[in-house]
Amino acid sequence: MKIEHINPTGLLKPKGYTHVITVEGGKTAYIAGQGAYDTNWNLVGEGDHYDQGKQSFTNLIMALEGVGATLESIVKCTIYVVGPNADTLTAVTNGMGNAAGKRIPPTASTMVGMERLAFDGMLVEIDAVAVVCQCPERSRT
Repeated sequence: MKIEHINPTGLLKPKGYTHVITVEGGKTAYIAGQGAYDTNWNLVGEGDHYDQGKQSFTNLIMALEGVGATLESIVKCTIYVVGPNADTLTAVTNGMGNAAGKRIPPTASTMVGMERLAFDGMLVEIDAVAVVCQCPERSRT
């Protein structure tokens, strides 16, 4: 399998994401939106974008691991945030980075500001598409 990151000439230089990703071969996993809930449906970090970003991304990582994928396997990620502004977006991404325990690999990603999410108190939800394989070959252009 080959995953290729492409940032075409003429587009702005991305910070923390990639404009285009192509994939040859591999099995595709579609990860449903992960909110900041523990296994007992308790909301983690009510009112706190950082804690909800961290828990939502922790849940996403567990979902990836459940199908034999890693953060490097993600080819598309969408992050939904209630009340987006510079502070809340920074809090969410810092929480995600803390959950990852390392620099999050750039991917084709979109952050969407929302008025509300599915359940009261939810501030963050993250879904992803990943390509599962044993050892990905990745290239960046």
